[in-house]
Amino acid sequence: MSAHGERRRALFVVNPKARSGGSPLEAVREALRAGGLDLVEPGPDQSCRDAIRARAKDVDLVILGGGDGTLNGAAPAIVETGLPMAILPLGTANDLARSLGLPLDPLAAARLAASEEARPVDLGWVNGHYFFNVASIGFSAELAGDLTAESKRKWGTLGYAIAAVRVLRRVRPFSVVIEHDGVVETITTIQASVGNGRYYGGGMTVEADATVDDGNLDFYSLEVAHWWRLLALLPALRRGTQGQAEDVRAFKTTEIVLRTKKRRPVNTDGELTTFTPAHFRIFPKAVRIVSPPRSLRPGVGAGAVPAL
Repeated sequence: MSAHGERRRALFVVNPKARSGGSPLEAVREALRAGGLDLVEPGPDQSCRDAIRARAKDVDLVILGGGDGTLNGAAPAIVETGLPMAILPLGTANDLARSLGLPLDPLAAARLAASEEARPVDLGWVNGHYFFNVASIGFSAELAGDLTAESKRKWGTLGYAIAAVRVLRRVRPFSVVIEHDGVVETITTIQASVGNGRYYGGGMTVEADATVDDGNLDFYSLEVAHWWRLLALLPALRRGTQGQAEDVRAFKTTEIVLRTKKRRPVNTDGELTTFTPAHFRIFPKAVRIVSPPRSLRPGVGAGAVPAL
């Protein structure tokens, strides 16, 4: 219910193609109604983005059931309408939910959606496409191209590791010209990533102290000589301490341009959405998402991080 005890209307949109999108959700609906929300559900053939735009004037909140790809696809409509959003984590990795400190159990997330307030969250942007978690070129973009919906549904986060082994065998270093903060540099890398949130890729960490509302983009580049070095870096990539390694370039910024000689796809939140040259920006506090207080989010007030 609202702060004044009034019932609110919520657009309840579930992506049936998400890993758990076909699960029975009646208990979730009941929890939302018990929390003071009257649910409005779109037709089965209407996309999340179209449903939000069509019902924007009729609801107070959008509840999205799906994974990071679902949230990414809905982002333009959320920005346009200015509606607050709540998340039911029904995807494979649910990285944005993890970054926000949301419960990954859909029923617990529903109870939180009905009781907590919506808080400001930043959005990354590249060539006109928004992203919540991370955008990248190179290895992870090739991985996104190999990782099928079927494998994610069957294997869950293990599907990322299975696909990664296949991609590692063919990954090769490439040159990138990076422009940021008045600096122009040419680097050789196997992956260049620009993060807005904290988690991505089913458990990797963009940067140890990154949060989804710190107003920064976190850049890192894996400038390794051999693919096996990536395996050695895996523990650091999970902790977000990869920037301490000699063969990893890392820094914070608010705007960056990546140019490559060969046109390369850009992976945004697990979807290939654009190509280089890629112009990245941060939009601080662009959307509001129902979540625990900022002090409870991963990375906030964490203090010192472990060494590589």
